[in-house]
Amino acid sequence: MALHESMLEEFGLGPVWVRRRSGAGSAGTLADDAVGQPAARTDEAGLASALPPRNADGSRAPAPPLRTVETLQTAPPLTQQVETPRAVQPPTQDVEPVDASASFAQNIEAPRTPTSPPRTADATRTPASSPRTAEPPQPPADYFDAPPFDDLPWLDDDPVAPSTPAAIEPPADTHTLDWPTLADRVANCQLCRLCERRTNTVFGVGDREADWMLIGEAPGENEDKLGEPFVGQAGKLLDSMLRAVTLARDSNVYIANVIKCRPPGNRNPEPDEVARCEPYLQRQVALVKPKVIVALGRFAAQSLLKTEASIASLRGRVHQYEGVPVIVTYHPAYLLRSLPDKAKTWADLCLAKKTYREALDALGVAQGGN
Repeated sequence: MALHESMLEEFGLGPVWVRRRSGAGSAGTLADDAVGQPAARTDEAGLASALPPRNADGSRAPAPPLRTVETLQTAPPLTQQVETPRAVQPPTQDVEPVDASASFAQNIEAPRTPTSPPRTADATRTPASSPRTAEPPQPPADYFDAPPFDDLPWLDDDPVAPSTPAAIEPPADTHTLDWPTLADRVANCQLCRLCERRTNTVFGVGDREADWMLIGEAPGENEDKLGEPFVGQAGKLLDSMLRAVTLARDSNVYIANVIKCRPPGNRNPEPDEVARCEPYLQRQVALVKPKVIVALGRFAAQSLLKTEASIASLRGRVHQYEGVPVIVTYHPAYLLRSLPDKAKTWADLCLAKKTYREALDALGVAQGGN
């Protein structure tokens, strides 16, 4: 059987041979009606199919190519890459300031809850993460990863070796200065590089004959603009803390910082900056003559006490700085974010108040409202 005939039979389209009857009841033979004419043959179901016509020599012509009833068409592969639309950024909103002066134990920032992926312009959500299809581009050989603007080094055209804390020594007469001369010396100080980017020096504020002295770390952005320590929300909370122990910023309290100029980006002051600025603080303590000092924050406590101990290990004890009792507690800016530690700060203030009364008793001074 030819190949094309077998394929026709496989699909149920092949010829069905039947016997023809000639005359009455005689057995017929398989034959065609005429040479070159297809003979019609009918199967039991009544379906007819035609064979190819015969040639003059009796052979059949080749059958036409097979055509199936249905052709499976495969969709062409997707060649266009669909660009994922960028997520629509929500409009920025100004954060409403927290009123820290209302209560010492309030105004805590609520914890943030995880949010769903942002919606794109067509209201679909962007996937949380997508697999990488290629390695990230490598920077060229001469690529220089510059630090943030606030941390750019102060260098000349010809770089020189960094100076050590002993390269520029503070004036030796700092311990002899009075208040006006000391304030003028701080305002014009150029002992370290912090002077290059400051707006104002932050000398100190309060009663210069106070019994209480509060010492913080360094000025922030608002303090640098106004030239006064502890302003803004942290300053309001500090005022509330002082009222809790019957004190006020301008009454029986003097507030100062370890560093008088704002470090770029509010970073921690470096050791050489602390070494060059510390004589000013020492002279302020000597002029105020406080009965008790409250160190606000880890950096202020470590700078005053010359230690690397944690603030948790320094709290709850009485330390000494220049012969004055020192109580360590948390910074007001930290308390704005930590509600449980406000109770610990209240305990520290009570310890400071107790230490102050003991200092008055030792001097034989009659105690007042504090």
